[in-house]
Amino acid sequence: MALALFGAATLLAFPHELPWGGRVDGGLVFGWLVPAALVVGVAGLDARRAARVAFVASAIAHALLFHWFAIVTVVYGGMPAWLGGLAPVVPALYVAPFTALFAWTWVAAARDSRAPVWLGAALWVAIDWLRGHFLGGFPWATLGYALHADVPLLGLARWGGVYALSFVAAATGIALARVWLARGEDPDPGGGTASRGHSGAIARLVGVGALLAIAHGMGWGLARPVGDASADDAPAPARIRVAAIQGNIEQGRKWDAEWRGQILASYLRLSEAAARDGVDWIVWPETAVPGLIEHDPGLRARLAELARRHGATLVLGGMGLDLGPDGRPTAYYDSAFVVDPGGVVRDRYDKTHLVPFGEYVPLRALLGHLFHSLATGLSATDVTPGERPRALTLSAGRDAFGLRVGVPICYELLFPDLVRRFAADGAGVLLAITNDAWYGRTGAPHQFLAMTALRSAETGRWTVRAANTGISAIIDDRGRVRARTGLFEEGVVVGEVPVATGEPATFYARNGDVFAGLCVVVAVGAVGRAAWSRRRGRGDRHGSED
Repeated sequence: MALALFGAATLLAFPHELPWGGRVDGGLVFGWLVPAALVVGVAGLDARRAARVAFVASAIAHALLFHWFAIVTVVYGGMPAWLGGLAPVVPALYVAPFTALFAWTWVAAARDSRAPVWLGAALWVAIDWLRGHFLGGFPWATLGYALHADVPLLGLARWGGVYALSFVAAATGIALARVWLARGEDPDPGGGTASRGHSGAIARLVGVGALLAIAHGMGWGLARPVGDASADDAPAPARIRVAAIQGNIEQGRKWDAEWRGQILASYLRLSEAAARDGVDWIVWPETAVPGLIEHDPGLRARLAELARRHGATLVLGGMGLDLGPDGRPTAYYDSAFVVDPGGVVRDRYDKTHLVPFGEYVPLRALLGHLFHSLATGLSATDVTPGERPRALTLSAGRDAFGLRVGVPICYELLFPDLVRRFAADGAGVLLAITNDAWYGRTGAPHQFLAMTALRSAETGRWTVRAANTGISAIIDDRGRVRARTGLFEEGVVVGEVPVATGEPATFYARNGDVFAGLCVVVAVGAVGRAAWSRRRGRGDRHGSED
């Protein structure tokens, strides 16, 4: 029963799109229950059996959570339905071993019921961090994202990233599990009611409440908004009016040559409407430009005309292309281009963290032919990764050029340590561009927006998010969504955002995963201590037999 609750909580802890419209987000209720149910479910089991049952429960739960993988592979990847329908199992089988690893380490290293709650939380964070890095990582549905709507708690992300939220959720959940497992303990020696057991449970519940109160208090105190003179002595940030354009282009039409003219016309029309209200920057989503900006003079001229007419800087998602001496393509990039108010293509950022099997095929020599024979709708050419996350320099008008921005592209937004490098490189705002059309009308775009909000909270930087089919949004430096569009509709989000200057505002932006690293050290120490204790115990037993 507890493991069934774990599966249900895993599904309900993250935002979902409802079939009849609207969305539901149960993270503030079910986020705590994910670790609680898992700990209760493996109670009383040996470490190996705990790992096995946790693996099965996690695989089933995450296959359901990642159901949108079937849309990606069947509708847009061209896979047969019988095969693409199994696609959600692949990421689920990536995540499940990490759930099993937590169950094994919790039972093996913290089998003593008096083991501190913080030890279990550190184990959870260490394994979350490992999941975000192993073989490139897949940190979707990391536990901390379930708490994305808890604004006071988001302040903790400024020093510990999303992993600080995972720690609070895991510690609270494990404490709740202890309350449940301890019910009926310490019975009255006289055979009466279990008064001491009840008082112990009450004491533990009070402890849970105190833990949450302290965490929220710390989070609220650490949240220091950009531009608040009382928060720091940094110069007042520039305030820039930005428009995020949502073209709502069907994924199946994006690369169809017959639709290129209409796609460009749609984005120009929406951009003109936004520019008439007066904007400094116009942001288009990932791969929104239907052509090669650097190698198509006609396309470049139309974009330059838009920039010059309105004195606006354009940040445009498109494909970058390197040509060899013979004029043939040598490398393709998923890029963001900067067109200055004079109409000049001034800079280009190339996406550094690519989507495996979406933008490149790992072990192509071995897997490439088989994969493309099954996924006929995906490109047979690998995208080339950029060198490193780096900030770009944008204009604040026709005569001012010098504001630094980070432009994380789609999949990069899943990785907190990558995005914080933009801020460390001087970015005063994040212009996030993505194409979420792949996910269909599912919970994935809502979950992705929640991850983007955490990137703002971690870096202390506002984010303007431009998404092809939604959700486009403006997010403040505390992780609150200030404005947003709907899914699968044309739209424009316009707002004035502060662009900070100087050093990164947060400990996390400056130093990265220090907190998660400490949890890894604690976890390794706990596992090592458990292994040593077991070995010593076996030695003692053998000695007594002699």
